[in-house]
Amino acid sequence: MRARMALLQAKVDFQVFEIVLRDKPAELLRLSPKGTVPVLLLPDGQVLDESWDIMRWALEPRDHEAWWHRAQSAENLALLHCNDGDFKHHLDRYKYPERYPEETAPRDAVRSQAVQALLVPLERRLQSQPCLGGATPCATDLAIFPFVRQFAAVEPRWFDAQELPALKTWLAAWLDSELFAVCMTKLPPQTAVAFPALSA
Repeated sequence: MRARMALLQAKVDFQVFEIVLRDKPAELLRLSPKGTVPVLLLPDGQVLDESWDIMRWALEPRDHEAWWHRAQSAENLALLHCNDGDFKHHLDRYKYPERYPEETAPRDAVRSQAVQALLVPLERRLQSQPCLGGATPCATDLAIFPFVRQFAAVEPRWFDAQELPALKTWLAAWLDSELFAVCMTKLPPQTAVAFPALSA
C-alpha cells in the first residue's frame, strides 16, 4: 500500500498487476525470487522489491513539496525503523497468532508491546503537529499509516477505547483521504491495468 500511495503522490504513471499470493505467477518469481510484494519493474529493467526503495524512487526526484526531504529527519527515520522492525514484529504476532506457535507471550501482552513500541511515540509526536511531516504529510506518514491501520483493524472496539486521540485523528484523516481511496481501488486479479490517477 505505501509503495502504491507514494507512486500516486508523485504522480507517476504505472501499471498494476494484482498478485494472488497463493498462486504466484512465474514472472513475479523471475523478477524477484523471494516472491513477496511489492515489486516494481522500471523502464530500464531495474527491479525494486522493497517498498521503501520504491517510495524513494518515486518521491526523491520529484520532491517539489518536500515529502521525501522531511522524512529524512532523525526523528522520522527512527519512527520508520521502529515501524518496520519492532512494531511489525509485534503486529504480525498480534494479527496472526496462529502463524507463530513459538510465541510464548500472551496475545494481549504482544498487543501492549506494539502499542509501547510505536503508538505511544506517535501519539506524542502528533499531539504537537498534525502530521509526521509537520503541518503537512511526508513519506514517513505514508510509510507508517498502513501498519497502524492494520493494527487498529484487528480489534476495532478495543482500539477505539484507547487514549490515543491525536493518533486516531491522524489515522482517520488518512482513511478519509483521496490518496487512500484511490490506492484501495479494486482491480481484477492477475491482470495488468493502468492505475487510476489522483484528481488534479
